[in-house]
Amino acid sequence: MGDGSGDGKILDIKTADLKSAAPAFSEQSGKLRDALAELTDTLDGLGKPWGADDQGRQFGESYEPARKKVENATKILVAGLASIHEAMVDMSDGHIENDKLIAGMFSKGGVKGGDPGKAGSGK
Repeated sequence: MGDGSGDGKILDIKTADLKSAAPAFSEQSGKLRDALAELTDTLDGLGKPWGADDQGRQFGESYEPARKKVENATKILVAGLASIHEAMVDMSDGHIENDKLIAGMFSKGGVKGGDPGKAGSGK
């Protein structure tokens, strides 16, 4: 950062892009949640089809803990995708408010539509 090694491009954040992209994360979170529920229900419905012989027991001893890990990891991913949606909306709203505050600092009337106490109005 700031060491002169960049390509000279400026970060250009478009709030409309953030808001329009955000729902995709929520949508994919829901799809993943639904897929996990369907998979879990299907696997639960199958019971333990690997049998109770030595091979079946060995398989079950390794399969069941691994299945739980995958299910838990998927639940974390579902929550993570949903939180990205929320964060993108919050970021967009924050940029909009920040733009209003900055614009207010350079106008004669002070901050328009923002909280004057937050604007650094010099008072």
